[in-house]
Amino acid sequence: METDSEFVPPVGTLAVDTRRDEVGEVRGHVGPYVQLRPVDGGCEWDARPEDLRPLSAAETLSRRVAEANPRSHRRGR
Repeated sequence: METDSEFVPPVGTLAVDTRRDEVGEVRGHVGPYVQLRPVDGGCEWDARPEDLRPLSAAETLSRRVAEANPRSHRRGR
């Protein structure tokens, strides 16, 4: 059942699959499902839009810091 408040993330964005408690990058939409891929690579999985939510501001910031940290260490070498 689809509702007006259902979160359908655009391709290329990150979303939390609340069923798996995992963050994934949206790779596509097929039928009623959203295809997600682990941020660090791995196998895609299908998720129902009603099981997805956007990342909170804190989760987004944490991801950006984690991505920037290794880059900053490489620059110092």
